[in-house]
Amino acid sequence: MNQHLNSLQAYPFEKLNALFKGIKAPSLPAIALSIGEPKHQSPEFVSAAITQNLDKLSNYPTTKGIPQLRQAISEWACRRFQLNGLDAETQVLPVNGTREALFAFAQTVVNAGPDALVCSPNPFYQIYEGAALLAGARPEFLACRPENGFIPDFDAVSEEVWQRCQLLFICTPGNPSGAVMSSEQLQKLIALADRYDFVIASDECYSELYFDEANPPAGLLQACAEMGRNDFQRCVVFHSLSKRSNLPGLRSGFVAGDAAILKDFLLYRTYHGCAMPIQHQLASVAAWNDESHVVANRDLYRKKFGEVLDILDGCLDVSLPDASFYLWAKTPIADTEFARGLFAQQHVTVLPGSYLSREVDGYNPGANYVRMALVAEAEQCAEGARRIKAYVQSLNKQATGDQGRC
Repeated sequence: MNQHLNSLQAYPFEKLNALFKGIKAPSLPAIALSIGEPKHQSPEFVSAAITQNLDKLSNYPTTKGIPQLRQAISEWACRRFQLNGLDAETQVLPVNGTREALFAFAQTVVNAGPDALVCSPNPFYQIYEGAALLAGARPEFLACRPENGFIPDFDAVSEEVWQRCQLLFICTPGNPSGAVMSSEQLQKLIALADRYDFVIASDECYSELYFDEANPPAGLLQACAEMGRNDFQRCVVFHSLSKRSNLPGLRSGFVAGDAAILKDFLLYRTYHGCAMPIQHQLASVAAWNDESHVVANRDLYRKKFGEVLDILDGCLDVSLPDASFYLWAKTPIADTEFARGLFAQQHVTVLPGSYLSREVDGYNPGANYVRMALVAEAEQCAEGARRIKAYVQSLNKQATGDQGRC
């Protein structure tokens, strides 16, 4: 067996199930704010595109994808990120969602060895860690502290770490905080990648869930273009239809950027056996070519966040994120204790922040936070917020002997 499998930790939701073991939840209807699975209506025209192309079930798909899809992706990316061009033939690859692509990418670009490092934010999407370990590298976690806007302090990273870094994962907008990196910050990372010769993998799957229509989050390729770097050297981005278009079951996304890296990634994927079904590719073309459903989707999230934050105002230390569909809330007690008590009293599930992070030098940046995914319908999210408020009131009462202010 692969020796590195023993280094993998249980996935956060396995830990959550273990945390709740033995608890008899109250008879209230369950409200799950723990998993980031979009629940809004999927676009009907995407479903129609699948059913209209079911005859393609008799065709093997190619790993590289059909030209129509790569072209639709290229055109969307150029519109969205003001790119001067993105070659659909050499700089774009369709993938089965960002999760499998992020994992496979590390297996392609990392040269295994005792000195190999893969850097990532902390807290983080656990695929980054598993991808690093199974590629034969050691994860190097960069703390996302509140005083730095929940973005790693890259200036504090030692030269020795940068010299050993082969791959840097970033996530913008971030999971779990929703923090967005500016173009200026991304350009500083590009300069570091040039200096120390590492690859930047930018996970941008939440890029289309933002609140200010006039200020969409910047992307890594956009930062490259602003520097006049249209070859996107050392830079690769990952995008998905799961969050943007409420299509998590379609398993459709793309990787784009440095053509030389993508050439090798395509070679790996050819052996990996991960081609997207043709009917799903044609449905994806329809999704990437339409923005009206994405604007409507943002409006739904905007209204939900407003209502939930109104309910929680003065109750929890939490505020509107830069983007994404998560709230990153500071807890008055240990995050695991908070999540367990909330489930036991109110039948509401949230994810402890310490399950999304690792302790380094005695500090766990996810401790005393919980992640709430506002993915359900508006009334269910509002009801979840009301129950959270009631739970915090009960904690205040226990602590002070009265109802407290919440």
